[in-house]
Amino acid sequence: MPGSVFGQEFRITTFGESHGGAVGVIIEGVTPGMELSEKLIQKDMDRRRPGQSDVSTPRQESDMIHIMSGVFHGKTTGTPLMMMVQNRDARPISYDKIKDIFRPGHADFAYERKYGYRDYRGGGRSSGRETAARVAAGAVAKMILKQENIKITAYVKRGAGIECENIDFDEIEKNIVRAADAEAAKKIIEKIVAARTEGNSVGGIVECVVSGVPAGLGEPVFDKLDADIAKAIISLGAVKGIEFGAGFAAADMTGKENNDEITSAGFLSNNAGGITGGISTGQDIIFRIAVKPTPSISLSQKTIDTNGNDAECQTFGRHDPCIFARIVPVVEAMTAIVLADHLKRQKALLV
Repeated sequence: MPGSVFGQEFRITTFGESHGGAVGVIIEGVTPGMELSEKLIQKDMDRRRPGQSDVSTPRQESDMIHIMSGVFHGKTTGTPLMMMVQNRDARPISYDKIKDIFRPGHADFAYERKYGYRDYRGGGRSSGRETAARVAAGAVAKMILKQENIKITAYVKRGAGIECENIDFDEIEKNIVRAADAEAAKKIIEKIVAARTEGNSVGGIVECVVSGVPAGLGEPVFDKLDADIAKAIISLGAVKGIEFGAGFAAADMTGKENNDEITSAGFLSNNAGGITGGISTGQDIIFRIAVKPTPSISLSQKTIDTNGNDAECQTFGRHDPCIFARIVPVVEAMTAIVLADHLKRQKALLV
């Protein structure tokens, strides 16, 4: 299956580049008869779009979603749903000075080795701009999950080394870094601003909590639910690690400490993060991801050019000083896509 396709019963195909004409998605397996409009999709698009605050890129893209097929008289038809957003504020000329060198931390070198030719304008296909298409698809998946009372909430748990101590979901959309702790958010913003002033960037940790998932989602062996979530999340270019439940802390536990004991009243703990044997247990699914610092920084870095000669790289332009704030709705979207796919697979199994 081509690398731009994801899912089985709920399948998405994304297309487009950072500085091309548009980015978009084709979705197959959309439940027919659902009410769907561009306005409903736009809510999540607005959460991801650039230019929202002082801690995001100043690139001004409205990311207005356009539904091109699969909807008739405000309802999904069940046929392929195609949506796209046009790139209105692309400035490819900004990359002319560095088109012949490989930017450290970016996919430039790897793409050149794979294809022998690459779109150097903002990374082309490897750009985070591609995630706009994922968020559009995720908004549709969320509507399917809403019918089953499944809710997904992602938030910044740690940013620039600052940990959220008092987790409050009501705080997430009240601050520009989407931290679940108002006091921590202030400190995180200060660290981000300081890094940007220095020409640098910072990373963080995002946690995702999914409630209302029924027991039984997931397939044995290769299509485990946590394996598919992991693939979906790691497919985001900025993500370098993922853990479920107790995660890496389980390595320091005993079996007695780590096992989630069960009584007639339910589970006594959730160290498994809501998934055992690759199948959901009915508990909240909980996972955390490591989001790397933005690789585009204005500090001088060593690299090589396309001829293999040593070179220096400084990246000037409109870049996020952190990725974790804007990746929150993308994490929710990819999680929703996986769950919608497995929900449909489970229902087909039980027919």
